[in-house]
Amino acid sequence: MRSSQYLRSIRICLSIFIVGLALSGVTAFPLVHETAWLASLLHAHPILPPAIILWIDRVHQALVDESIHAPFLAYGTDWLAFAHLVLAVAFLGPFVDPVRNKWVLQFGLIACAGVPALALIAGPIRGIPLPWRLIDCSFGLFGAIPLLVALHQTAKLERSRQ
Repeated sequence: MRSSQYLRSIRICLSIFIVGLALSGVTAFPLVHETAWLASLLHAHPILPPAIILWIDRVHQALVDESIHAPFLAYGTDWLAFAHLVLAVAFLGPFVDPVRNKWVLQFGLIACAGVPALALIAGPIRGIPLPWRLIDCSFGLFGAIPLLVALHQTAKLERSRQ
């Protein structure tokens, strides 16, 4: 492969990762509306086990109650959303110059590795059902895939420039 092909492959992987981070961030803002929509969809088309649908109903009701009685708590998820967006911007560095900024890819992989740890440790403490924790774990796994490919292609790009 030529340098331009490595760079194209890296940019495709990073585009997937950046869009995923940005979507994760943006969707953390309208949680009440999203959970209402999801609960409505799942009641109309019950494609998930009843226990998961009940969990989504419970989460939605808690978010509704919070928005009425303690709207300031949503400020925490606003910061979560902001963090996702800021992290997405950080990956523009390797998008532009992957060799110089490969440390960002390594940082991203470390963060992805931490996702299952957080989900499996904090999840039970917070009363999160196991199936939901496994879904959360999948974000770390699926996030790591494009980063691993991008890091591998970055190493090839670096060697091709020497």
